Amino acid sequence: MSQAPEETAKPKSGLVKGALWGVALLGVAAVVYIMAQASINPRQTTSLKSLAKGEMAKLSFPAEAGAPPATSFQDADGKPVRLADFQGKVLVVNMWATWCGPCIIEMPTLAKLAAEYQGQPVAVVAVSIDGDRDADKARQFIAQHAPLAFYRDPKLKLPYDFKPAATGMPTTVIFGKDGVERARLSGGADWSGADAKAVIDKVLAES
Repeated sequence: MSQAPEETAKPKSGLVKGALWGVALLGVAAVVYIMAQASINPRQTTSLKSLAKGEMAKLSFPAEAGAPPATSFQDADGKPVRLADFQGKVLVVNMWATWCGPCIIEMPTLAKLAAEYQGQPVAVVAVSIDGDRDADKARQFIAQHAPLAFYRDPKLKLPYDFKPAATGMPTTVIFGKDGVERARLSGGADWSGADAKAVIDKVLAES
């Protein structure tokens, strides 16, 4: 009879050890999950939010990391292009139209941004959503803003395939070199100044 308490204590000790191991495993799993989330969530891996000021005050950040749409658009020769073709570079994709006043105003600043980063892994891609009727007008306009190249999406599909959709013009979306969206800005902005360069430099350093 005197051994009964000891026999009872052994299972309890085993249960305690098992529970401690379970807690430890859960802790490890939580750390792994947090690290995984940090690796795919740009809001956790960059400090871009602190740079949302001045001309970049309207920057917004994706709730979840996302790749660019697989939607194709056209280059100046009518050949299909996808945003994924620019992976390996920081991509600044701007959706614009000739009928959009703010688009016309900000385009020279995007050209200056492109010139500033020539020779570096940065691509500024301005995609016209003008229809066929205004294609020549859009082409001539971009020709005045070297080094920007002419791209067009006459079916107006690309803006709506972003998640969330880019329904207003202009909209500029910034992707890291890994092809993951880092930030976007709806409406016009001055992309030639220090505020914009700080954002691009940060994405260059962190992607």
